[in-house]
Amino acid sequence: MPESGLGSRFPAAAQSPGLLLWRVTNRWQAAMRAALAPHDLTHVQYVLLASLTWLGAREPDRLVTQADLAGFAATDPMMTSQVLRALERAGLVERLPHPTDRRARVLRVTREGAEAARRATVDVEAADAAFFADVDAGGFVAALQALSPASEPRSS
Repeated sequence: MPESGLGSRFPAAAQSPGLLLWRVTNRWQAAMRAALAPHDLTHVQYVLLASLTWLGAREPDRLVTQADLAGFAATDPMMTSQVLRALERAGLVERLPHPTDRRARVLRVTREGAEAARRATVDVEAADAAFFADVDAGGFVAALQALSPASEPRSS
């Protein structure tokens, strides 16, 4: 006869940080999908577009590559490339040849892409504010920072 139960060290499911994070993440992702729907952007498209817009504004002379963006956004490089192709087809991003590395692509947000990122950010930040309204934002952000690896793009 199989042993009953899961064998978890937690007496209640609601005490498992992993399960709680899973539940919260799913609810938050649903809120993000709803916020981004009017902008015709998926969440990953928004994250990459907004990250590239932010990086471009922060360091306008920098050559940001797909590898830089994937590292900064903590996204899979292959998936990043696929999403960037979709953003390029939509006229939001340009993928240009790198001047010194034939394998790399330099990324630039188009004027339309920057505007789309700014418009979407208003709704994303409003959805974030509503979603996290009942928690201490400073403490929560500090806890997330402790769990998140520091990810700055490499110099090109």
